Amino acid sequence: MTTTPTTIKLTYEDYVCFPEDGKRHELIDGEHHVTPAPLTKHQRISMNLGSALHDHCQQTKAGRLFAAPTDVCFTNTDVVQPDLLLIGNDRDHLITRENIQGAPDLIVEILSDSARRRDERLKRTLYEQHGVKEFWIVDSELDSMKCYRLQDGHYTTPHELLLEQPEAMLNTPLLPGFSFPLAALFA
Repeated sequence: MTTTPTTIKLTYEDYVCFPEDGKRHELIDGEHHVTPAPLTKHQRISMNLGSALHDHCQQTKAGRLFAAPTDVCFTNTDVVQPDLLLIGNDRDHLITRENIQGAPDLIVEILSDSARRRDERLKRTLYEQHGVKEFWIVDSELDSMKCYRLQDGHYTTPHELLLEQPEAMLNTPLLPGFSFPLAALFA
């Protein structure tokens, strides 16, 4: 008699016991994923975009911006730490003392070699399934950005911005009046 091996899914209770080792720990469908600390270019991009989004949110009172490491709990077995995330004012009930409980309005992931496939496929699918209104992927190697927008429960074909495009500007209907030059993102 043969038995089928069972896969044990980790939960948020397991997740909070992971070591604080300077690495990013996440759960996707109960599977543990670990990413080393990001490279300096990644962090520079995160600061550039985070500062612009934060300033806009402060001026317009459009919502709250969070940077990694901030836990986003979609389910007990899906816990991620996006590089940046935005919660609109009408959804601030998602913000708890410990984490974000549910889908942010906007998530930004800055690709790294160690997590490229996970961010572009697994996380995009996860974010789409849980109703994240916009998902931005910044590619620091190609100096480009893809912006996915949720429409009828699915992400549309991404709008792609390339650094080589003169006057390329990043904007979103989630933040009226926000406009950020792509060149400043990679500066």
